[in-house]
Amino acid sequence: MPTDPVTNRYGAIAAEIYDIDKPYFALPDTAFHLERFQNFGRPILEPACGSGRTLVPFLQAGLDIAGFDPSEEMLARCRARCAAAGVSADLTRQRYEDFAYARRFGAILIPVGSFTLVDDVAAARAVLRRFFDHLEPGGILVVDQQGLNVLAGQGQDRRRWTAPSGDVLTCEGIRTHTDWLGQRAETTYRYERWRDGRLVESQLDVMAQRYWGLEEFRLALEAAGFTDVSVVGGYDRRRGPRTGDRVLTFEAVRPA
Repeated sequence: MPTDPVTNRYGAIAAEIYDIDKPYFALPDTAFHLERFQNFGRPILEPACGSGRTLVPFLQAGLDIAGFDPSEEMLARCRARCAAAGVSADLTRQRYEDFAYARRFGAILIPVGSFTLVDDVAAARAVLRRFFDHLEPGGILVVDQQGLNVLAGQGQDRRRWTAPSGDVLTCEGIRTHTDWLGQRAETTYRYERWRDGRLVESQLDVMAQRYWGLEEFRLALEAAGFTDVSVVGGYDRRRGPRTGDRVLTFEAVRPA
């Protein structure tokens, strides 16, 4: 039955739903980023790699990519996906706030807005500096950011899926708090597993996300030491951001 909520936990049911709801290439970001890193000859780091939705296709493309995630449930699924695909990866359980590697990377990639999970401004700025420190000179940081227009949504989410086992999985998310000044939202998610018409498992998680304005994030990148900041909207390299874009992709460079 439900346990005490843990912010941004991604427990077992949430991880299982994530794989069902977001199979490889279901979202446009994977193909977009693969094109960017085609023939990239340096190591890549994916923070908050989850169950490998991006990491596995990158490995299959012959790229050297490592990942970390705070959720052991997500990492277990990522390891299983790697095994099924016949690839291996450097996977560790770490957090944005204090991750550490002895080596440096040629690129750090955060797809589909995962950076919003760092819901405190000061912590997020410190994470950007940590990214900077973990890049090689000339290395690049690529971050997908969800636009501020996400805050205006009602934040209600009710869906269901049928798992390969036949279990019915349900998710009900309700926005419980919107901080317009802090650009932060909290949503409580109730995940349930039903089997033969009976509720057999339930989890309660709280999702907290902090959203960034276009120029605000550009300034934050520059304050962390990055240069040559560029932005495209809607996963379209032919154009810049537009008002209706739900995702903006930032790219910035650690100076050589």
